[in-house]
Amino acid sequence: QVQLVESGGGLVQPGGSLRLSCAASGRSFNYNTMGWFRQAPGKEREFVAAMGWSGERREYADFVKGRFTIARDKPKNILVLQMYSLNAEDTAVYYCTATSRGLTASSLDSGEWESWGQGTQVTVSS
Repeated sequence: QVQLVESGGGLVQPGGSLRLSCAASGRSFNYNTMGWFRQAPGKEREFVAAMGWSGERREYADFVKGRFTIARDKPKNILVLQMYSLNAEDTAVYYCTATSRGLTASSLDSGEWESWGQGTQVTVSS
């Protein structure tokens, strides 16, 4: 079983930036795709961004395009989500996730993912 541990969440003012990290550990890491979802209070978990672990492809939700960047440190098995121009609507618990499947249109469905971290809280407020 792969363990995914997120870090880097916190309180930030509107317009600010945060960098989330996800460290993967456990059995031989062979997931093809990793990504981030988020869940705000009273809302369903929603897709934020994902990438193939080999780095050949990235996908972003429309509401984060141009503001968030997903990247990975492959040798260290770390996934990063760099977030800029944060606003109150970005307030949520952010979850790291991984799957052995490739990155497809179905990846927007949280049910397609196999492993999840515990989440890290991001709060955007003045």
